[in-house]
Amino acid sequence: MKSPRLRSPLARALAPVLGGIAFFALFFAGLWGVALVINDRADPTSEIGNKVFEVGKVTAMAKAITRDGPLLFPDLKSPDGVRSVVLDHSGSDPAVGWQVYYGYPADRDATCLVTHVEGTRTFTDCEKRTLQVSDLKAPAEVRPIVENKKTLYIDLRGLTASATTAP
Repeated sequence: MKSPRLRSPLARALAPVLGGIAFFALFFAGLWGVALVINDRADPTSEIGNKVFEVGKVTAMAKAITRDGPLLFPDLKSPDGVRSVVLDHSGSDPAVGWQVYYGYPADRDATCLVTHVEGTRTFTDCEKRTLQVSDLKAPAEVRPIVENKKTLYIDLRGLTASATTAP
Protein backbone atom coordinates (compact mmCIF):
# COMPACT_ATOMS: atom_id res chain seq x y z
CA MET A 1 0.00 0.00 0.00
CA LYS A 2 1.32 3.43 -0.91
CA SER A 3 1.73 6.14 1.71
CA PRO A 4 -0.49 9.18 1.19
CA ARG A 5 1.25 12.08 -0.55
CA LEU A 6 0.30 15.67 -0.69
CA ARG A 7 -0.41 16.55 -4.28
CA SER A 8 -0.87 20.28 -4.45
CA PRO A 9 2.05 22.69 -4.03
CA LEU A 10 0.08 24.64 -1.42
CA ALA A 11 -0.45 21.53 0.72
CA ARG A 12 3.23 20.57 0.42
CA ALA A 13 4.24 24.09 1.56
CA LEU A 14 1.76 24.39 4.44
CA ALA A 15 2.14 20.92 5.95
CA PRO A 16 5.67 21.41 7.38
CA VAL A 17 4.86 24.93 8.58
CA LEU A 18 1.71 23.80 10.39
CA GLY A 19 3.58 20.80 11.81
CA GLY A 20 6.30 23.12 13.18
CA ILE A 21 3.73 25.44 14.72
CA ALA A 22 1.98 22.47 16.36
CA PHE A 23 5.31 21.14 17.69
CA PHE A 24 6.27 24.48 19.27
CA ALA A 25 2.77 24.95 20.70
CA LEU A 26 2.98 21.56 22.42
CA PHE A 27 6.54 22.28 23.57
CA PHE A 28 5.45 25.64 25.05
CA ALA A 29 2.45 24.02 26.77
CA GLY A 30 4.77 21.42 28.31
CA LEU A 31 7.15 24.08 29.63
CA TRP A 32 4.22 26.03 31.01
CA GLY A 33 3.03 22.93 32.86
CA VAL A 34 6.47 22.28 34.31
CA ALA A 35 6.69 25.91 35.49
CA LEU A 36 3.30 25.61 37.21
CA VAL A 37 4.38 22.45 39.04
CA ILE A 38 7.65 24.03 40.18
CA ASN A 39 5.88 27.20 41.29
CA ASP A 40 3.30 25.25 43.30
CA ARG A 41 6.09 23.48 45.20
CA ALA A 42 8.03 26.67 45.98
CA ASP A 43 8.18 27.77 49.59
CA PRO A 44 6.75 31.33 49.77
CA THR A 45 9.23 32.29 52.48
CA SER A 46 12.26 30.96 50.64
CA GLU A 47 14.94 33.57 50.10
CA ILE A 48 15.49 33.86 46.38
CA GLY A 49 16.87 37.39 46.24
CA ASN A 50 20.46 38.47 46.39
CA LYS A 51 22.06 38.57 49.82
CA VAL A 52 24.22 41.53 48.85
CA PHE A 53 22.50 44.45 47.12
CA GLU A 54 24.70 46.64 44.89
CA VAL A 55 23.77 50.27 45.42
CA GLY A 56 26.27 51.93 43.06
CA LYS A 57 29.44 54.01 43.00
CA VAL A 58 30.27 55.57 46.37
CA THR A 59 31.00 59.01 44.94
CA ALA A 60 27.68 59.23 43.12
CA MET A 61 25.71 57.87 46.08
CA ALA A 62 27.40 60.26 48.53
CA LYS A 63 26.58 63.21 46.25
CA ALA A 64 22.96 62.06 45.91
CA ILE A 65 22.56 61.78 49.69
CA THR A 66 24.16 65.20 50.23
CA ARG A 67 21.77 66.73 47.67
CA ASP A 68 18.53 64.82 48.37
CA GLY A 69 18.94 63.22 51.80
CA PRO A 70 19.18 59.56 52.82
CA LEU A 71 18.06 56.91 50.33
CA LEU A 72 15.03 54.79 51.22
CA PHE A 73 15.04 51.29 49.70
CA PRO A 74 11.72 49.53 50.29
CA ASP A 75 11.60 45.79 50.92
CA LEU A 76 15.23 44.65 50.48
CA LYS A 77 15.31 42.18 53.35
CA SER A 78 11.99 40.34 53.23
CA PRO A 79 9.07 39.66 50.91
CA ASP A 80 6.51 41.05 53.38
CA GLY A 81 7.60 44.68 53.01
CA VAL A 82 8.45 45.35 56.66
CA ARG A 83 12.20 45.61 56.13
CA SER A 84 12.65 48.84 54.24
CA VAL A 85 16.25 50.01 54.46
CA VAL A 86 17.49 53.61 54.71
CA LEU A 87 21.05 54.34 53.57
CA ASP A 88 22.81 57.40 54.98
CA HIS A 89 26.25 58.94 54.53
CA SER A 90 28.11 61.46 56.65
CA GLY A 91 31.50 63.08 56.21
CA SER A 92 33.50 64.32 53.26
CA ASP A 93 35.14 61.02 52.26
CA PRO A 94 32.74 59.01 50.06
CA ALA A 95 34.46 55.72 51.00
CA VAL A 96 33.68 55.98 54.74
CA GLY A 97 30.79 57.18 56.90
CA TRP A 98 28.04 54.90 55.58
CA GLN A 99 25.22 53.76 57.88
CA VAL A 100 22.13 51.65 57.32
CA TYR A 101 18.85 51.95 59.22
CA TYR A 102 15.54 50.16 59.00
CA GLY A 103 12.66 52.17 57.58
CA TYR A 104 10.83 52.52 60.89
CA PRO A 105 11.44 54.46 64.12
CA ALA A 106 13.65 52.96 66.82
CA ASP A 107 10.81 53.32 69.35
CA ARG A 108 8.20 51.55 67.18
CA ASP A 109 7.95 48.19 65.47
CA ALA A 110 8.25 47.29 61.78
CA THR A 111 4.58 48.05 61.12
CA CYS A 112 5.24 51.80 61.50
CA LEU A 113 7.07 52.46 58.23
CA VAL A 114 8.49 55.90 57.51
CA THR A 115 8.20 58.13 54.46
CA HIS A 116 11.12 60.26 53.33
CA VAL A 117 10.47 64.00 53.10
CA GLU A 118 11.90 64.67 49.65
CA GLY A 119 15.06 66.75 49.51
CA THR A 120 15.63 66.68 53.28
CA ARG A 121 17.19 64.46 55.94
CA THR A 122 13.84 64.00 57.71
CA PHE A 123 11.15 61.32 57.66
CA THR A 124 7.55 61.05 58.79
CA ASP A 125 6.29 57.90 60.49
CA CYS A 126 2.90 56.24 60.79
CA GLU A 127 1.87 58.71 63.50
CA LYS A 128 2.90 61.72 61.34
CA ARG A 129 5.86 62.48 63.63
CA THR A 130 8.88 64.17 62.03
CA LEU A 131 12.04 62.12 62.56
CA GLN A 132 15.71 62.54 61.79
CA VAL A 133 17.59 59.66 60.18
CA SER A 134 19.29 58.90 63.52
CA ASP A 135 15.83 58.29 65.06
CA LEU A 136 15.37 55.22 62.86
CA LYS A 137 16.08 51.66 63.99
CA ALA A 138 19.70 50.62 63.43
CA PRO A 139 19.74 46.96 62.35
CA ALA A 140 22.13 44.40 63.78
CA GLU A 141 21.96 42.18 60.70
CA VAL A 142 22.30 44.63 57.79
CA ARG A 143 25.42 46.65 57.00
CA PRO A 144 26.96 48.77 54.25
CA ILE A 145 30.09 47.55 52.47
CA VAL A 146 32.45 49.70 50.42
CA GLU A 147 34.50 47.61 48.02
CA ASN A 148 37.83 48.99 46.78
CA LYS A 149 36.72 52.49 47.83
CA LYS A 150 34.54 52.56 44.70
CA THR A 151 31.41 50.42 44.89
CA LEU A 152 28.79 50.49 47.64
CA TYR A 153 26.79 47.40 48.67
CA ILE A 154 24.22 46.65 51.35
CA ASP A 155 24.94 43.29 52.99
CA LEU A 156 21.70 41.50 53.90
CA ARG A 157 23.34 38.27 55.13
CA GLY A 158 22.86 38.93 58.82
CA LEU A 159 26.12 40.52 59.95
CA THR A 160 26.60 43.47 62.29
CA ALA A 161 25.49 46.96 61.35
CA SER A 162 28.93 48.58 61.56
CA ALA A 163 30.30 49.89 58.29
CA THR A 164 33.41 48.22 56.93
CA THR A 165 35.70 49.03 54.09
CA ALA A 166 37.18 46.23 52.02
CA PRO A 167 40.77 46.79 50.81
